[in-house]
Amino acid sequence: MQLNKRKFLSFASMGAAAFIFGCGKDATAKASFAVTYSDAEWKKRLSPAAYRVLRKEDTERPYTSPLNGEKRKGTYVCAGCSQRLFASSTKFESGTGWPSFYTSMAGGVGTKTDYKIGLPRTEVHCARCGGHLGHVFNDGPKPTGKRYCMNGAAMKFVPG
Repeated sequence: MQLNKRKFLSFASMGAAAFIFGCGKDATAKASFAVTYSDAEWKKRLSPAAYRVLRKEDTERPYTSPLNGEKRKGTYVCAGCSQRLFASSTKFESGTGWPSFYTSMAGGVGTKTDYKIGLPRTEVHCARCGGHLGHVFNDGPKPTGKRYCMNGAAMKFVPG
């Protein structure tokens, strides 16, 4: 069989789609979590914005969360299950429009590989309920060099 440009592009597209939508799935995507509810129960418990982000892996528009400008001492917790996620002392202004942190609290979050945009990214989820929080990138400040770029709708702030 002779491979012309059209066939090559067709095969390459099918291979990329298979990788993105199939074999690129991370094993943690099927993990069980301590806090679980039916989809209907999550809808009752969460605000519409929190439901879209935590349960449907949506992303809020930048600069729309009041938590982006939060400056008080305290703890950021999961809006779905109140799991402790980030200490206010690790928050920094990333200029992205989302609350950003250079590290998470021990045992607060989990990660998995996300291929939704066609390239691998590290998705961050709540370790207790599995709710989608955002993504972590390797362009943050010292001491970790990490930027946990989180959706404010996925979290609540507890002063203290």
